[in-house]
Amino acid sequence: MDDFSRSWAALRAVVAGLDDDAFAEPSGCAGWLVRDLVCHLIVDAQDVLITLVTPTDQPPTRDAITYWDVTDTPPTGDDPLDKLTVRLAAAYEDPYLLKFHLDDVGSAAGRAAELADPAQRVTTRDEVLTTGDYLSAYVLEWTLHHLDLIAHLQGVPGPPAEGLARSREMLEKIAGAAFPASFSDEAALLVGTGRRAPTASEKDELGELAARLPFVVG
Repeated sequence: MDDFSRSWAALRAVVAGLDDDAFAEPSGCAGWLVRDLVCHLIVDAQDVLITLVTPTDQPPTRDAITYWDVTDTPPTGDDPLDKLTVRLAAAYEDPYLLKFHLDDVGSAAGRAAELADPAQRVTTRDEVLTTGDYLSAYVLEWTLHHLDLIAHLQGVPGPPAEGLARSREMLEKIAGAAFPASFSDEAALLVGTGRRAPTASEKDELGELAARLPFVVG
């Protein structure tokens, strides 16, 4: 839960520090500008709040690793929900409004996470998890989107080292294999999730794992 709070706070701080021009830059998410990604983060924060106040007595059906649905097809931006996010982000017009809404809802999600009982079971996406597992899963969400946010921006701080390490650990469990030790945590996440193609030397180091890439989580 500390990793959740640290990763989420760092991501929100980066958004708060962006100048207006940055919102019109492309993000690391196909078909999305930075403003679209920030709009998605607002929806994510709402999802966290909704889930944390949706307790259940049912037994867990997933954990922090199996929470993720995994495919080998990177998103193209053509999904109807992705397109809706673009239209919603455009409706904000002024980047300040996006910043304000993320700070408002995002801060509430952060406080709710800090107050939550990690053993409490909650339901989301028709699945049941402990709150601890749910928030742990979101460390991967925050870290990957932090990398998406800064993909084409210069001089913007990256995700916390702890979040990168924890996210790599989760991705390796999802993959059922470890990435080469020579890969930085950031490289493992970018290459492993298909956010960039491996270089020739990285592909050699990946060996048989290269043929299984990418692991697209959603």
